[in-house]
Amino acid sequence: MSVALIRNGASHGVPSRNVYAHMAPTGGVRARNDVAQYDDLAERWWEPRGPFAMLHWLAAARGALVPPAARDGAVLVDLGCGAGLLGPHVAGKGYRHIGVDLTASALHVAVAHGVTVVRGDVTAVPLADGCADVVTAGEILEHVMDLPAAVEQACRLLRPGGLLLIDTIAATALGRFLAVTVAERVPGGAPPGIHDPDLFVDRAALVRECARHGVALRLRGIRPSLIGIGRLLLRRADTVVMVPVPTTAVLFQAAGRRTGRSGHG
Repeated sequence: MSVALIRNGASHGVPSRNVYAHMAPTGGVRARNDVAQYDDLAERWWEPRGPFAMLHWLAAARGALVPPAARDGAVLVDLGCGAGLLGPHVAGKGYRHIGVDLTASALHVAVAHGVTVVRGDVTAVPLADGCADVVTAGEILEHVMDLPAAVEQACRLLRPGGLLLIDTIAATALGRFLAVTVAERVPGGAPPGIHDPDLFVDRAALVRECARHGVALRLRGIRPSLIGIGRLLLRRADTVVMVPVPTTAVLFQAAGRRTGRSGHG
């Protein structure tokens, strides 16, 4: 099924399962936020102590916010799904899990973990309007060049009453320091160069753009548990729980439901 048919011709706006060929990693130094870095690390997505360790922690925190499906045939669209790390945390909740990502090698892995995959850009998602009961955008908005376009797409996919869940990094000096300067140097932190701090998310702009498309967001800050980090460093645990904090100045989650009003008509 082509992406054009998925968007324009599919009766329910949901694709059949697609598997994309693994793209061989290339050598050399990557620019910050270069999507090819995910090909370089393609075999390491599911390592609990690997370069994507924090993405596992965040996927668990995001999955905890997804309610059980309220209807038969419910769909969850996972924007920036990577290798499907959200999958175990929504399994059994009653959704068809559709993952959207640009990286073919990651989608290849996601299929092996039960995700129906679509290769596409989150600023131009090849799925039909109103196809999703839940849309998640986990650790993806800080990678996009066009935040308004990504937000418009996420909101467009939601059915009226559908739930939008986001986690991302705030565009603050503290966010840049902790997410880049610190996190790229500690176990479980981000792989070096994976983020471009110039793309970190302006919280007011995010709330404003979602409101334009009929989604009123609520924000809360989160961080890894310090006890959990200690247990990880002592090799007494392979994962860390994310806990709420009173500030949204670094990592934050956002949630909101779509009303009938939408800026795209």
